[in-house]
Amino acid sequence: MLYETINIEVNQCVGTLTTYILDNSVEIDQDRTRPLVIVCPGGGYRFVSDREAEPIAVQLNAMGFHAAILRYTVYPAMFPIAITQLAKAVACVRENAAKWHVQSDKIIVAGFSAGGHLAASLGTLWNEAFLEEMMQMPKENYRPNGLILSYPVITSGEFAHRDSFVALLQERYDELIDSMSLENRVTENTPPAFLWHTFEDSLVPVENSLFFAKSLNAKKIPFELHVYPKGGHGLSLATEETRSMYDKGPLQSECQNWITMAGNWIRNL
Repeated sequence: MLYETINIEVNQCVGTLTTYILDNSVEIDQDRTRPLVIVCPGGGYRFVSDREAEPIAVQLNAMGFHAAILRYTVYPAMFPIAITQLAKAVACVRENAAKWHVQSDKIIVAGFSAGGHLAASLGTLWNEAFLEEMMQMPKENYRPNGLILSYPVITSGEFAHRDSFVALLQERYDELIDSMSLENRVTENTPPAFLWHTFEDSLVPVENSLFFAKSLNAKKIPFELHVYPKGGHGLSLATEETRSMYDKGPLQSECQNWITMAGNWIRNL
């Protein structure tokens, strides 16, 4: 395995991209290429959750995918630092696709909660002029090929997780809040998406995923959506391994199959 940490710097804000690149074997197929998933953990744009980082990458490796974890810069850094770091991460993977044996047309960004907002932001805004100006390279270099959105923050309206937007936008809140409601930013250029949420999520309501799926459908962008009836916010893999120390409720083991379904979605992308 190629395990290394690469600095991703934007305006003196340094995030890191940690790779989990599977080795090829002459015993199996030394020329094998695989999809790669860049994981964006959640944390309300105030921290980056360990529960939604390495455990996800390890599971993706177990299913035969390359993975990388983006620990993006959060508060007091503000928009567009994190989205530019994610764009640079995608460009880095695409630049190294041959060396890392990555399928360059299957570079997927996966986000959890506020990390889901980050992933969906790149998915909807990758061809915007502000990002092209920040990146100074062809847009196709940092366009993701798919989105995996786990209980994502999407809308800035009635069902918003308001604290995420406050941390992301800060003094630009009034200026940018409407434009950060990503269900309104979906276009024909948004990549396909896999989404899952729980009906009982009281922190980031299920409407966030429903609104995004509705917008994808309106633009005829393929998507897969799963809503589980039980479970609170931030389940990660819904296992004991990833359970929050503050979660004293029952383990929502029925949600554990989301990553298997996401793996099948990646294979069919």
